[in-house]
Amino acid sequence: MSLLNSIASAVGGQGGGQAALLPALIEQIKNYPGGLAGLIERFQQGGLGEVVSSWVSAGPNQPVSGDQLHAVLGDGMVSELSQQSGLEKGSVLEHLATLLPSLVDQATPDGQASADTDVSSNLLGSLSGLLGRL
Repeated sequence: MSLLNSIASAVGGQGGGQAALLPALIEQIKNYPGGLAGLIERFQQGGLGEVVSSWVSAGPNQPVSGDQLHAVLGDGMVSELSQQSGLEKGSVLEHLATLLPSLVDQATPDGQASADTDVSSNLLGSLSGLLGRL
């Protein structure tokens, strides 16, 4: 994760809280049961299937609110992200509403995610696109 921490530090002026949250978010997704595909499934089961599908597919990403994210991710994951990033929970949710759709979009360039999708490799491969959106 040191490379991602370096990247986050380098863009700190641009993305601020998002840059602080990025390494923690990637780590959470990597450790999530089923990885990115498992997280996408959780969004589908949480009633946000259409929203998360827009992030995976080509075209514009549908917005998501902090409340919707909190309902799907749960307090445990939000608390861990808060602790790892040093941000307050409300700030984590605010930044996730922008960062997570872009991350999922960049991590699924072929329009799908599987359990072995390597979020950090896909992200680094298209980092300029993600950072341009921060």
